[in-house]
Parts: sequence; C-alpha cells; structure tokens
Amino acid sequence: MDPNSGMPCWYFEKKELRNTPSVQDGIEYDTECRYRKEGARFIIDTGTKMDLGYNTMATGVVYFHRFYMYHSFRNFPRYVTACCCLFLAGKVEETPKKCKDIIKTAKGLLTEQKFATFGEDPKEEVMTLERILLQTIKFDLQVEHPYSFLLKYAKSLKGDKQKLHKMVQMAWTFVNDSLCTTLCLQWEPEVIAVALMYLAGKLSKFEVVDWIGRHSKHLRWWDMFVEDITMDLLEDICHQVLDLYSQPQNAQAPDSPPLVRNAPLKKEQLPSIPFVVTSQHTSPAPAAAIQRHLDQNPAGSKAREDSFPSGRFYQ
Repeated sequence: MDPNSGMPCWYFEKKELRNTPSVQDGIEYDTECRYRKEGARFIIDTGTKMDLGYNTMATGVVYFHRFYMYHSFRNFPRYVTACCCLFLAGKVEETPKKCKDIIKTAKGLLTEQKFATFGEDPKEEVMTLERILLQTIKFDLQVEHPYSFLLKYAKSLKGDKQKLHKMVQMAWTFVNDSLCTTLCLQWEPEVIAVALMYLAGKLSKFEVVDWIGRHSKHLRWWDMFVEDITMDLLEDICHQVLDLYSQPQNAQAPDSPPLVRNAPLKKEQLPSIPFVVTSQHTSPAPAAAIQRHLDQNPAGSKAREDSFPSGRFYQ
C-alpha cells in the first residue's frame, strides 16, 4: 500500500515474482511465465476479434498479471480469468462488451478441452469471478500504460522525421509485446516507455542528439522526464522483451492446470487478500497514424483510443 496515496502498490521485486502463489503451489517459475504469456496473448486475441482498443486490452492484461500475484493458476483457470479481466477492462475503459459475447468469442478461439474450464455455466463463472477479481485488485481500476508516454516523449525529440517515425513504430510494437512479460508488475509505464524507445532507437539506428526543453543538467533525453534511470535498468527491461523473440513458438507445451473445473465458483467464494531482432518481430503500426499523432497532438495529450492502430502483438 502506498502510504502517500492510500492506494495499493502494484510493483514487485524480482524475488517476489519468483515466489507467487502458483510457485508456492508447485508450479515452476518458467511454467508460470508461460501461463502468463498465454493468458495475455488470449486477452489480446479476444479483444482484437471484438474490435476493442489497445488501452482496453492492455488494462485487461494488467488486471490478469495482478490477479495472479495473489492467486494460483491451479485454482483459477487462466482463460476464465482472462475473459473476466477483459470484461472488467471494457467497462473501466468505457468500451463495454456483453459477457456472453466475450464468452462466445473465446469459445471460437479455444479448443473444446480448454473451454471446458468454464464449467457448465460459463457466464455465471465469469460474473462470479469478477467479484473475486475486484477484491483482489482492491478496486484499483485505473491503469496507465506506456503508450501515451511514448507519444509524449517522442514529440520532444529532434531529428530526421522519417527515422523518428520508424523508431516510434518499433517502440510501440515493443510496448505491445511487453504485455506478455511481467514488466507491468516491475516498473512504472514511464520507465517502460523510455526503455523501449531506447531499444527501438538502437535497432532503428535513430540517435537522439537534441531535444526540446534540453537543460545542461540533462545528460540524456529521458532525464527531463524520469529521474535516476540507469543503463543497467534499461538493458534489463530491453532484454526481458527481447527474450520473447528467442523462445520457440511451435513447441507443444502441456496445458495449464486445472484442465477441468472441479466445482463451480460460489457467490460467497471471496478469498481474503492478505540484441538482434529481425523484421518479423517488429511489425510496426502504420506510419500515417504515427505521423498524425506526432505532428498534430500537443505533447502530453492523450491519444484517442480509436485512432491509433495497435500494430502486431507478439505471437
């Protein structure tokens, strides 16, 4: 709990991420990371199929990651939780979808065995889990994402416009893909935005030599936005995203527990809450959309949910 705001703190040390309820429940850390990645990917696939915006999908993924800091994958099937998180995120981000429609879309994406985890009454399962989700995230519903900070920071950079747009395209895709990691549980969105712009700048060969608002005390462009970011921190964040692309995509891994619901959730079941990347990995958002926001939106303004394509997420 943040003593200044009274709101829960959602940032964890790496040792805490390696000692989650799932790990304590006998699930290996690497396996839990895979479950998180698959759950995040499922939220994105379902949201994309339902024409939901990037902020809604990202909020749903953040809820998903936060939920499993307090609960085990053995007790809560990830696809049910994913649907619940997307359902809640839709309401919070003012892009609501009916629960039955989310479930219908999910059913079309899942195998029969995986959809069996929803039990005999999928809608009731999701609606009941929503109460547990709300308690788990302590009704802290508003989530900020790196997207708006990426655009704000990019507007302050000087240099070749075409190279800048290419860098922002790449950084935007890295932000998308970072949702499949636990970075949102480790660092604030401002820090993630800086790190992935740094990575994109290196890979796209866009060197920042000057920026708007530069001061003699600023050694690097990001010093005017976020203080005390070390190069070690930037490298660590970059490598967590790059590691996604080095993992085999076609290997058939065993499914996550529980494969089948043992019993439906009860209304009263509310627990107490105590560096080389190839082009295929960096598919950008359309350049016209980048240019529209960089050239027209004033620095610090919020990007419209429906006006910026999300680009290709990590597959």
